[in-house]
Amino acid sequence: MAYTYMTKEGYDRKMEELSYLENVKRPEISRAIAEARDKGDLSENAEYDAAKEAQGMLEMKIAQLKELVANARIIDETKLTTDEVQILSRVKIRNIANGAEMEYTIVADSEADIRAKKIGISTPIASGLLGHKLGDKVEIKVPAGIMNFEIVEIGL
Repeated sequence: MAYTYMTKEGYDRKMEELSYLENVKRPEISRAIAEARDKGDLSENAEYDAAKEAQGMLEMKIAQLKELVANARIIDETKLTTDEVQILSRVKIRNIANGAEMEYTIVADSEADIRAKKIGISTPIASGLLGHKLGDKVEIKVPAGIMNFEIVEIGL
């Protein structure tokens, strides 16, 4: 069984989403199915077919979320340090080839959001930086090839 590491905030968001799907969306779809069923012949009822398909997709999403939260391990943020790159580290790196600097926070894959500069721990860059210290030069294999970075800053 693979654990999913999450912040308390990320876990709470997933629980809210699960509650919404179970308590709001599920009854909505059940009503839509009932209304479509009341319209008669189910063999030629596109509304019924669409509602049943939506129900199947919703139940699959609920099952995935339940599995995710069941296997979640909440990260104790009080035990994090800036000695080396780890999950929840905010890392500033410099591309050695062109001098461009980037800053990312390494988060659980379920909390990744590139627009917020949060990259999932299993991405090539995040996994390549893990365990390295300030000033380390790191060679990382990315889809475009090999990139070399220097760790400029590690924060929380």
